Amino acid sequence: MSQTNYRQILLNKTGRFGDFGGCYVPEMLMPVMQNLQKAFFEAKEDEGFLQDLKDLYEHYAGRSTPLFCAKNLTEQLGGAKIYIKNEGLNHTGAHKMNHCLGQILLAKRMGKTRIIAETGAGQHGVATATVCAKFGMKCCIYMGRKDYERQRPNVFWMERLGAEVVPVEEGGQSLRDAVNAGLRDLLQNPHDTHYLLGTVCGPHPYPVMNTFFQKIISEEIRDQMTNRTGNIPDVVIACVGGGSNAMGSFFDFFDDANVQLIGVEGGGKGITETEKECDHAARFQTGSVGVVEGMKTYFLQDKDGQLKNTHSISAGLDYSGVGPQISYLQNEGRIQMTYATDEKVLEAYDLLARTEGVIAAMESCHAVAEAIRLAPTLSSDKSIVIHVSGRGDKDLFITAPKFANDDFNQYLRSHLKQYE
Repeated sequence: MSQTNYRQILLNKTGRFGDFGGCYVPEMLMPVMQNLQKAFFEAKEDEGFLQDLKDLYEHYAGRSTPLFCAKNLTEQLGGAKIYIKNEGLNHTGAHKMNHCLGQILLAKRMGKTRIIAETGAGQHGVATATVCAKFGMKCCIYMGRKDYERQRPNVFWMERLGAEVVPVEEGGQSLRDAVNAGLRDLLQNPHDTHYLLGTVCGPHPYPVMNTFFQKIISEEIRDQMTNRTGNIPDVVIACVGGGSNAMGSFFDFFDDANVQLIGVEGGGKGITETEKECDHAARFQTGSVGVVEGMKTYFLQDKDGQLKNTHSISAGLDYSGVGPQISYLQNEGRIQMTYATDEKVLEAYDLLARTEGVIAAMESCHAVAEAIRLAPTLSSDKSIVIHVSGRGDKDLFITAPKFANDDFNQYLRSHLKQYE
């Protein structure tokens, strides 16, 4: 492994990561992105801004989130000792609050009065609506119709927080279509609106900016593991949709060559596809490099460069693209990319709940599934940290038909028919 300073590269001011990244937006949006770049890179060096963010992390979001030894799961699997970084205990139930707090402070600093966002699983949408309520900003959130239906509890919470939630009917009605809707809105409202993009995708500076706001996760993991064990982890595992939780939980270890970093994509029903449709969302299995939605990275696309419809049991991973830093790191060999199928994810969800009392998000259970596979192959002196990026109550309408008894399923059918 070379002694490349990955952390410096991943926060660079150009937004280029090897062959990936960039800022490919319509000419009308270039001034918006340039202003955002300037504001962010000034803010990240401003002690007042950083102190405000630290105070919000600690006293509003509830950081630091706990890391604990999953003793029961470790004993059942054998092999490496497993630790869980439970970001589901962050305010609003996921890691998304980290970059939402950072961006809302930045939007306020820039004099913006309206916030727009996209969301898939709804966790970013809830976090965005939450910070908008706290800071008194107008809020509009775009959500693919398919995700709007299967993550309806989060739609309810967003609306209670005062956000307008707009179901997007175009395309595959999933996360990529919500991103496109957000970019169209920004084109029409460039002056008063900040697009609070929810992952490390999109045009520069979003990948760099959200990595900066999410890296607190890996900084805490390093401190917590060192304090508990005297050592940093041997392996860190995170799910990868756009890549924000992976970049956050990996970042502080990128320059520690002996730490293995594993990203897990949505394997869906299996790695099969047609010309226009995929049964999965594993970009590094059958994807190719393209330029879409403001960035150059890997996408699941047809021979003409049109994005394919994807499938994952988890709305947050049901996305045809991936963050450009992830593509760079995978090509560099610094992170290992794999996938978990829906079937394995449901097994992981059930096992984690029954052994450790943690009901994790479907997205996070992709990482749990990989840990279940990997841990028995390693010696007992090795350690694995699983990043549980969110809690799983949002997935009720996905998990209930798989696990609930007949009485509860009858209740859902009788009283919540609009969700079927």
